[in-house]
Amino acid sequence: MNRNEGRFGVPGMPEETLELDEGTAAPAVAATASPTQAESPFSWSTPTEFVELPSGGMFYGEGHPLHGKSSVEIRYMTAKDEDILTSQALIKQGIAIDRLLQNVIVDPKVKVEQLLIGDKNALIIAARITGYGADYETRATCPSCGNLEKHTFDLEQQDKEYDNAPALAEYGARFTEANTFILTLPTSAAEVEVKLLTGADELEISKETERKRRRNLGEALLTDQMRKYIVSVNGNNSPIVIAQYIHAMPARDSRVLRKFYDAVNPTISLEQFFACGQCAYTGDMEVPLTADFFWPK
Repeated sequence: MNRNEGRFGVPGMPEETLELDEGTAAPAVAATASPTQAESPFSWSTPTEFVELPSGGMFYGEGHPLHGKSSVEIRYMTAKDEDILTSQALIKQGIAIDRLLQNVIVDPKVKVEQLLIGDKNALIIAARITGYGADYETRATCPSCGNLEKHTFDLEQQDKEYDNAPALAEYGARFTEANTFILTLPTSAAEVEVKLLTGADELEISKETERKRRRNLGEALLTDQMRKYIVSVNGNNSPIVIAQYIHAMPARDSRVLRKFYDAVNPTISLEQFFACGQCAYTGDMEVPLTADFFWPK
């Protein structure tokens, strides 16, 4: 949804006369009257667009700028924003996209690191569409034969509907006033409280993964994520207790917890139809987000 009718203008074009209070007419100011206008051939306000949040603002506490808000206003990407995407320093730090997103969000009170990951993803896709369009061409791997081929996906095809009631009923879980979920895991019978991850959590997980890679410690993405979204175990919120439980958690409980988190996490779905040009496979597949997403060739 946008509000951009009439926002573009080119100085030097004829303008209508302005009516004064007394009913007399005065000529519009000439384009050459302003030194700034004389220096630039174009003058316009950057268009903006309202992006629907998958969470609908449900999980932000009172006082948060997105509490109860169903959408966020962003401005269209500009050539200046592309400088952010091509900054090698920001790319190496892994914060180029976050910096871009912060730059296009209109409300300065909305901070990228405080966004739920699902909402952040929705804004990233919307920003990409404003900059490069909805057609996204990249290489996709056939899940049947493994053939790698070019495919064009339509980023406008999204599913943002969110309803956690079925998941709560299926897992016998409950939603708390603290915007967390509590469920009892089947094997250990432990009562686990989980929260939804934010942009800050995502960045810390990424940094931890990189630290382990540099030290040749091996990846532990699943357990690192759990350490971020598990708030308490049997009412105990000690990080040491939570880490001990995660390391000893039965595999069945781990799988149930991960499936539950995916079910209650508000995000967008980018599954689209794919037909392999090598074999006879056809079906829906998750749109692969590669370097072509923000760095199209």
